[in-house]
Amino acid sequence: MPSIDAAVIVLAVIALLAAFVNGALGYGFSSLTVPVALVFYTNRVLNPAIVIVEVFVNLYVLCINLSGVPAVWRRVLPILLGMLPGIAIGAFALTSLQPGWTKFATYSIILPLILLQAAGWRKPIQSKWLVGLPFGTTLGILYSVTTISGPPLAMLFNNQGLVKDEFRAGLALVRVTESSLTAIAYYNLGLFITESQSILFVLGPCVLIGIPLGTFFIRRLDADTFRRICMSFDAWVVGFGLSRVLIELKLMESPWGYSVMAGTILIDAYLLYVFFTVRRATLKSSQVLASLTPGDPGGPR
Repeated sequence: MPSIDAAVIVLAVIALLAAFVNGALGYGFSSLTVPVALVFYTNRVLNPAIVIVEVFVNLYVLCINLSGVPAVWRRVLPILLGMLPGIAIGAFALTSLQPGWTKFATYSIILPLILLQAAGWRKPIQSKWLVGLPFGTTLGILYSVTTISGPPLAMLFNNQGLVKDEFRAGLALVRVTESSLTAIAYYNLGLFITESQSILFVLGPCVLIGIPLGTFFIRRLDADTFRRICMSFDAWVVGFGLSRVLIELKLMESPWGYSVMAGTILIDAYLLYVFFTVRRATLKSSQVLASLTPGDPGGPR
């Protein structure tokens, strides 16, 4: 078992990276931080610190995307209403579940969602209320138990056809609501403990540095490629975490437990190959079309 110092160093490094990603994409702090941090901490200790940080992070993201709120708030209203009972159920479950099984549930739910997102899964959604209410309840349970909601939210909003400003505004609106309500639920259940406060002191400075850096550098990076690489990192980390917890719970023996991580890496490597192959073909097509544009020296006049 690593020393506390090693755990703090790893937590600080991954939190800084996750804050950078959150600043660049508008989400990703908890979905990158939690899978790594769970190697050293339990959900019951880690979650309260993550939630407090996310309240302020999400408020910041919402403030810089307020212009998109009028166009999207009606779409996310069913999710917000469905979230209320879900958060209450999930927060209570967190106080009752055995820590090892909570980790197992966290990794098992998140991994297929990340891989589906990486595969670019699309299914247009028409009925906002019919989907939004149960989705919100499920999301509330997921977030209050794991503090992760970015992958399922990103999938839903992509399938609803939200444009960039609407996507970021809707995401921020949902995440401000879920993190604030979860913080209230945790407080009422007495989950804010001394160990969580010490983690908070590590996460705070990382967020203050990482988010502005991510916001600045995303203007100089290809957002789609950066997002896809972040998904791969997330999938590999979750695969490792799931392998570890399978061994800890004696559901699989070492080294066979690490076959889950190996399988995850193989699937993601294939999805990465498909992504870059399609992207290269799209860029070539765009260049050909640009070269044939009327008035261009290389095209017809």
